[in-house]
Amino acid sequence: MRKIVAIVAMMGILMTLSCKEETKKSNEPTQMEMVMAVHDSLMPKMNTISKLVGELNEKADSTEIGMKYESAKKDLQAAHKSMMDWMKGFGDRFDHEEILNGKDLSEEKKQWLNEEEEKVKALKEEINSSIENAEKLLNE
Repeated sequence: MRKIVAIVAMMGILMTLSCKEETKKSNEPTQMEMVMAVHDSLMPKMNTISKLVGELNEKADSTEIGMKYESAKKDLQAAHKSMMDWMKGFGDRFDHEEILNGKDLSEEKKQWLNEEEEKVKALKEEINSSIENAEKLLNE
């Protein structure tokens, strides 16, 4: 009788652990992973911004068209600064374990993550539009 109880108990424990593992291995990305994916997609664009700033800088002057190049350059520089500021603020709010290892967030940090998700979406738009505008201007 003890063996049967022990076997049933072990099976129950194994089933519980198995269910928890399946929950953790869900194919759905977490909100943190989605925010970091946007960040990761934007990082290579920092090189593009630097390259475009250099190209625009060569053409910027006090003429009407030169002022357009200057304006586009300033937009790119502002987008780059926005990225640096966002990363600093994000790093101040969340620790390494929360960002990379899925550590559970407090209720306050869940709210912060909602805010950061909105910020990074706006940042993506700012970066993409400033790059698009600069490339368009340079190709005219």
